[in-house]
Amino acid sequence: MRQINQIDEIPECVDRILEACGSHVVLAIPLGLGKPNHLVNALYRRIAAEPSRRLTIHTALSLAVPKPGNDIERRFAEPFLKRQFGEDYPDLDYVAAMRRDALPANIRVHEFYFQSGAMLHSGQAQRDYVSLNYTAVARDLVDAGINVIAQLVARRGQGEQVRYSLGCNPDVTLDLIDYMREAGLRTPLTIGVVNDDLPYLGGDADVGAGNELFDIVLCTKQRQPLFALPHGSVDDTEYAIGLHASTLVRDAGTLQIGIGALSDALVAALILRHERNDEYRQLIGSLGRNQEWSDLPDRVGGLAPFESGLHGSSEMVMDGFMHLRRHGILVRRVYQHLPVQEALDVGAIGETLRKGDARALRAFDVLPARLDTKSLYKLIEIGVLDRQTELRNGRLRLADGTELANDLDDEHVLDVLDRHIEGRPLLGGCYLQGGFCLGTHALYGWLSSLTGEDYAGLEMSRISEVNRLQLGHERLAVLQRRNARFFNTCMLATALGAAASDALEDGRVVSGVGGQYNFVALANALVDGRSILMLRSMRMVNGEPSSNIRWNYGHTTIPRPLRDIYVTEYGIADLRGKTDQECATAMISISDAQFHRQLVDAAIAARKLPADFVIPPAWATNTAAQLQARLKPARSNGLLPDYPFGSDFNGIELRLLAGLGWLKAATAKASAWHRIASALIAPGVKDREALDRMGLAEPKSVKQRLLARLLTGALNRA
Repeated sequence: MRQINQIDEIPECVDRILEACGSHVVLAIPLGLGKPNHLVNALYRRIAAEPSRRLTIHTALSLAVPKPGNDIERRFAEPFLKRQFGEDYPDLDYVAAMRRDALPANIRVHEFYFQSGAMLHSGQAQRDYVSLNYTAVARDLVDAGINVIAQLVARRGQGEQVRYSLGCNPDVTLDLIDYMREAGLRTPLTIGVVNDDLPYLGGDADVGAGNELFDIVLCTKQRQPLFALPHGSVDDTEYAIGLHASTLVRDAGTLQIGIGALSDALVAALILRHERNDEYRQLIGSLGRNQEWSDLPDRVGGLAPFESGLHGSSEMVMDGFMHLRRHGILVRRVYQHLPVQEALDVGAIGETLRKGDARALRAFDVLPARLDTKSLYKLIEIGVLDRQTELRNGRLRLADGTELANDLDDEHVLDVLDRHIEGRPLLGGCYLQGGFCLGTHALYGWLSSLTGEDYAGLEMSRISEVNRLQLGHERLAVLQRRNARFFNTCMLATALGAAASDALEDGRVVSGVGGQYNFVALANALVDGRSILMLRSMRMVNGEPSSNIRWNYGHTTIPRPLRDIYVTEYGIADLRGKTDQECATAMISISDAQFHRQLVDAAIAARKLPADFVIPPAWATNTAAQLQARLKPARSNGLLPDYPFGSDFNGIELRLLAGLGWLKAATAKASAWHRIASALIAPGVKDREALDRMGLAEPKSVKQRLLARLLTGALNRA
């Protein structure tokens, strides 16, 4: 058992790192929320000032507070960002340097996932990016020479009673250390940096006293606020995608979702399905269903409220799971004991044991023929037997003093056990398993306040336990993930079923593959699993519409052989096992109508559609105007609000967002100059509160007067 050194000052911790690692520090820090920014910045600055030393950082998803661009963006964003992230949020020095291509010559940063679009213009970041599937990260870092690991940790208790949790990030750290030990390598100097705001979470994350993991625990007084994402808005396109996708979820199944507006829309739709089912069905009906996918809810998912509920198994724990738990949907629990899981899945027992269950438990070998110390402990752990139960002189002694022969094939013994176990709840069930956490202030507050079953049933795990079938435990992993639906987003898809989710045609990385490939492959490995990729059918590029469904594209994240289900605002394309003609037809049928002709012509030219193919008249309704009309009643009556889970913006800011949105759309198209001119010439009624919020109520220069008139015009037109 190693001795933990507790340090209170960051400079002293940096000294210890340099003493232990020599002239080349190879630092691994977790993705996302778990980075100890103050310590990383101090180490970065020390080594940047000493050219004889080198620093290599291995990480992913380096979060940074957004930097507003032009003057009008700055006026809106700066007060909000200070309120959202705090005045003192410590941005990472290396992120700012990478964006400017200004990393010192003796410092390199290898990331396997970027904040979306953040590093498109950084040569240093693009050159040193490492393309890795999430589950391969720990394995591939073994040969990287990692000599120090540092991450934020949560803490409970004091003195000899202190316990630590990796909290938001048990995902890679534990696997990496195990891989290095198995390879016979010296384990890295491991540093836990205490953050009292970090939720203390269980499962693999709970590392107890930390003696087996940490060399140093840093208890700095420098506060690092948790990086909290703002609540997002959901538009018509996103709601339509979420509604279509919600019909693919099967009751008593398993759910994996990511983050962003499409996930928010899906979660909102699932809550409508569960709590306002009549209105939900009407809404689904108003969207229409093509013949090609009209049977999918019956065959793959459902439209009814959830009776058994869902289990969550997702690399990311985000706000959506909190909402699903609060609304009584995320309630299906799974167990780490194979015989128990098998008995539950066929209905032989329930989660509360009943009279007669002793024989069912014996039939599924939950109860062995004879108990030994190990099997007795297991039965106590899962709740079948009371903690006072013991083996004494070769006999079984129950909590009430009753003694029985240690023969669980004896009918009398089973009768007595039946009376003993009736009404006992099973223990150790998990309703949500995740690898890392990222979300809003509300999510972090919820995680910190969990108690009882809500706390015990949320298990933070190694990523190898979440993103793949656990080696040696495949049967159990399959049962736990029954009817799994893996929802992810992509940027583009081809008409033949490939997806581009992480990079552009020229190879520049937008984000990273993360766990998307893992989940698509996992869906294919499960007989009843399905991968669902969601995407908007089109986007605006330099003010002009561009289809997100292409005939082909120069980059692939998910290859054609793994094609499964795609969802756009216009419907669902089920591609699994389909011919190229069927794939092309299905994908074009859910694209925007203005691109049908060119996609069909490309398919005909490639011999994938017959030369006499006729575009069905029903496809002509795939337009934004038609979609808006179909959703308008639900939008007007509040069934589909702009912010389904609340907003971090106040009322004035929401008005401003509408105006700024109008202005952004207007300035994106050169042909819209007349709209901007009219906003300047005839701006309309002044919104004094909005102008004051932007510091433009009393303009002091010609530029400010122009901005005030333009903003007033935009607010009126929005």
